[in-house]
Amino acid sequence: MAGGTGASSTSPELGEDSSCILLEEELGDHNLDQDYSCEYADIEAFLDEHPDFFQSYLIRKATRSMIDAWLVSYAIPQVSYLPEDTDVSTPRFIPSSKSGSGGATPVRKVSAHEFEKGGLTKPLVTTIDGTPTFLSLPTHSSELTGQIRKKSRTDMSTLDETELILELVKDICNDLDVRSLCHKILQNVGILTYADRCSLFLVAGEPGSSQSQYLVSNLFDVSSNSTVEEVSKNEIKIPWGTGIVGYVAKTGESCNVTDCYKDSRFNQEIDDITGYKTTSMMCSPIKDSNGDVIGVAQVINKANEGYFTNNDERLFERYLQFCGIGLRNAQIYERSQLEVKRNQVLLDLAGVIFQEQSTLETTIHRILTHMLCLIQCERAQVLLVHEGSQSTFSQIYELSQEDIEQESKGDPKKSMQESRFPVNAGITGYVAATGETVNITDPYADARFDKSVDASGDFKHSTILAMPIRHTGSPGKVQGVFQLVNKFNNLPFTSNDENFVEAFAIFCGMGINNVKMYETAVVAMAKQQVTLEVLSYHAISPLEEAVKLSRQRIPSTSALNLHSFTFDDFSLQDSDTLKAGLRMFIDLDLINRFNIDYVTLARWLISVRKNYRDVTYHNWRHAFNVCQLMFAIITNTTWWKKLGETECLALVLACLCHDLDHRGTNNSYQIKSSNSLARLYSTSTMEHHHFDQCLMLLNTKGTQILANLSQDEFKSVINILEDSILATDLALYFKRRNDTFSMIKRGVNWKNENDRSLFRGLMMTACDVGAITKPWPIQQKIAELVTREFFHQGDLEREELHLRPIPMMDREKAEQLPKMQVNFIDEICLPVYDSLATASQYLKPLLSGCEDNRENWNALAESRPPPGNNQSQPRPTENNQTQPRTTIVTNQSESKTVTKNNQPEPRNSADNQSESRSESGNQSESSDKVQSHKSAPPGESNAG
Repeated sequence: MAGGTGASSTSPELGEDSSCILLEEELGDHNLDQDYSCEYADIEAFLDEHPDFFQSYLIRKATRSMIDAWLVSYAIPQVSYLPEDTDVSTPRFIPSSKSGSGGATPVRKVSAHEFEKGGLTKPLVTTIDGTPTFLSLPTHSSELTGQIRKKSRTDMSTLDETELILELVKDICNDLDVRSLCHKILQNVGILTYADRCSLFLVAGEPGSSQSQYLVSNLFDVSSNSTVEEVSKNEIKIPWGTGIVGYVAKTGESCNVTDCYKDSRFNQEIDDITGYKTTSMMCSPIKDSNGDVIGVAQVINKANEGYFTNNDERLFERYLQFCGIGLRNAQIYERSQLEVKRNQVLLDLAGVIFQEQSTLETTIHRILTHMLCLIQCERAQVLLVHEGSQSTFSQIYELSQEDIEQESKGDPKKSMQESRFPVNAGITGYVAATGETVNITDPYADARFDKSVDASGDFKHSTILAMPIRHTGSPGKVQGVFQLVNKFNNLPFTSNDENFVEAFAIFCGMGINNVKMYETAVVAMAKQQVTLEVLSYHAISPLEEAVKLSRQRIPSTSALNLHSFTFDDFSLQDSDTLKAGLRMFIDLDLINRFNIDYVTLARWLISVRKNYRDVTYHNWRHAFNVCQLMFAIITNTTWWKKLGETECLALVLACLCHDLDHRGTNNSYQIKSSNSLARLYSTSTMEHHHFDQCLMLLNTKGTQILANLSQDEFKSVINILEDSILATDLALYFKRRNDTFSMIKRGVNWKNENDRSLFRGLMMTACDVGAITKPWPIQQKIAELVTREFFHQGDLEREELHLRPIPMMDREKAEQLPKMQVNFIDEICLPVYDSLATASQYLKPLLSGCEDNRENWNALAESRPPPGNNQSQPRPTENNQTQPRTTIVTNQSESKTVTKNNQPEPRNSADNQSESRSESGNQSESSDKVQSHKSAPPGESNAG
């Protein structure tokens, strides 16, 4: 509804509710508020009648969201409703592509295809010295500018008036160079009028303003035989309305003077300077298609000492009508060329700014250097606004032409922050506070200028241009201020200077903002490095602990039961798990093969254990059991022969590190809670974090167990390590399992790297969920731990994120867990172990254990006693070992939870240890002297 058509314009005959009636008529079917009452209509009418009050109210009370909503509504074009006969399937209107507040990426209105017909040249070219630039190389025309006319004055005399006009129009119709065109026009009017001299003045200054407009000519006293090159390029300026030429420009009327010295408007000074006597003169305006005067043509002294006749005047005016169109086209073309050149200059300047952004001072030095050259002034300053106060400055940079000259001579560069020049706080502070441009031609007449800054007498402020540098992200916020002082030759700063500085300031704002962000990032990286060093120091175990472990006797594989698929870690203390870890490295001969320092390996193992958080299930014990199962698979099947030593090393490392620094929550939780890990990694969030933590330990001084590998071996181990840890993400398992199962059916091609990757992924998944194959009593213990972890994550989602957890993590649906576990076994576990059993008959115990546990879970789901309860021992394996450990794993990638408040103690606590190995309980402690061991541990042979 228009602001001027409110209730105030109603007729008295409409009665008390007239404003409401008219309002409803205006809104019609598009009334957005069905409850718009007559009372609201009266209020709107009042606001329409009192715009000053309404504006004051907005300034005092309007919120940012209200202003944004207003901007959005006016940024969207009016809805164009289609005719009634339009197909109803067609959209009734097309919404605007703009978005409110600039939050979204703007939709450009011009496509690159539109430039095809123009034959756009390459934007970036190379100069003769090889420097890339946006400035187009100059083009040289083959046309001879001296040969202007096709016919002589004698030839023209044989033509009638119409043919003569047509011939002269043809001469100028294709010329788009303003100077060349003006010269042709002058020669042709000389032919038409038989004039001895001709001049042409073009209107300059602000259009429509008689105070700022003037006439300028650099084609003065042109004869019919002169060329463009022969004519002086010196400009002659004539004030608006001064002299005969100024009178014609101001009035738009032609003037024919038979005796110039008798005309009071004539200025005799020109004749005194040139020595040429003006007798008769004829002036006529050159107008464009709109009737605006764009120039004045002047002819002097008709040949044979005559005077210009009315016929001469008529021909003169008739021809100049065509000249006006051609001259306007040439001016438009010239402006377009200047605009292209200006854009090229700005792009070059932007390239200079963004070329090197190492420090803020370097960037601003480049900005000021090019600003002084671009605007041609004596001094330039950049004043950066203080973040806390919009009218004060935190940093001030300054440069002068003298500084540039001294630098070009090789003198040391002066600091730009010495505060040698006055700040003119009244002017710069005003620009910073208001965001307005200040262009002062006489500083002493401006109250904001502090006259005391010129008291020394060494320098005097003549002209000042101060303009804002705005924030790129917040155009209304001023980031800094440009202050330019004293343009050369005592000229004032023009609107063209303002336009250049305004455009250049956009790039300067982006450059300054980028450098600030870069410097902030550098500081943040330095802090991060310091933090990482501190964390690394605390993450790495003390050397004394490693030496102590390295000097202890390592139990044999048989004593530790490491080859068994029913391995049980509940009977081991943490120190025993470390010894078992060392035993696996020894039996696989990884220490000797890769020349691993034994103390370093011990320290690395202790550090890995230390970097697992004290969560309920996914802690060091889980990683150790995954590694043990991988060791059992590799040794029972002798796949170490096919995998090779490098892959065996990478797989063992991956198993031990695949859950490093686990927070006890899965990938889905990281994304839902929008934590830092989710921002770092968009996919396989936790797995990438585990891998990064693994690299941190491998690269930290004191735990660099891969230090003696060759470059190729190290690269290969790291690549396989990353591939294997990421393979523990069940989302990746689902993505690759069809290819994996197809590969198992046709047989593994060990020469194909993709097959090897798929096979390693299958092994990692089997080991990660390997607890599902353990005997039923152990399965129940682990199931309770994992269930509580899941429930704890569900509680976090419900209480902190206000989300409903998935059924597997919802303690309110605990009775459904056996059924969900059966589904998990069917969907994930059975296919995995069936494929492994197909690949090797030695892995059939894993499949059998999984099937037994499925039957037990299915019995619980059907509310009947599980068969496992009637068994005193689980089904024996080929090693006649009985071991349990199982997870209730969901089909979510990463199912892990933090121990908190009412959570049970993790199973690596002392309360969960049932007994200790005698091999580790009676070891005599060695001295604390630090030694390195590259051979097997004390009392052990290399064969184990």
